Amino acid sequence: MTPNDRRYTKEHEWIIVDGNKARLGITAHAQEALGDIVYVELPAVGDEVAAGASFAVVESVKAVSNVYTPAGGKVLSVNTALENEPELLNQAPYEHFLAELEVTALDEGALLTAEEYDALVASEG
Repeated sequence: MTPNDRRYTKEHEWIIVDGNKARLGITAHAQEALGDIVYVELPAVGDEVAAGASFAVVESVKAVSNVYTPAGGKVLSVNTALENEPELLNQAPYEHFLAELEVTALDEGALLTAEEYDALVASEG
């Protein structure tokens, strides 16, 4: 079930915005499509990222995929546990964020609710 406490992108990322901070991650659909995740490349704390730009890389046994952010801003923290245990994303993609940003730009119009995201995934069949 897709959590209702966050918004989603058409590229299968999730974001939880709280004031001027946001946590970013990948959806269960993205994780399932990738298969077993074996490596995660996270941004550096202090990096500036632009909305719509790639900010992380997830490597699986099937593919290497860029992860895009719907928010622009400064990286405040990253989930360092993923560096040694990237498989945490396979086990619980909604519980393990990739990075936390101080948000300076956000395209809320491009974000989907859980219901809209589920409809998108269903249409991709």
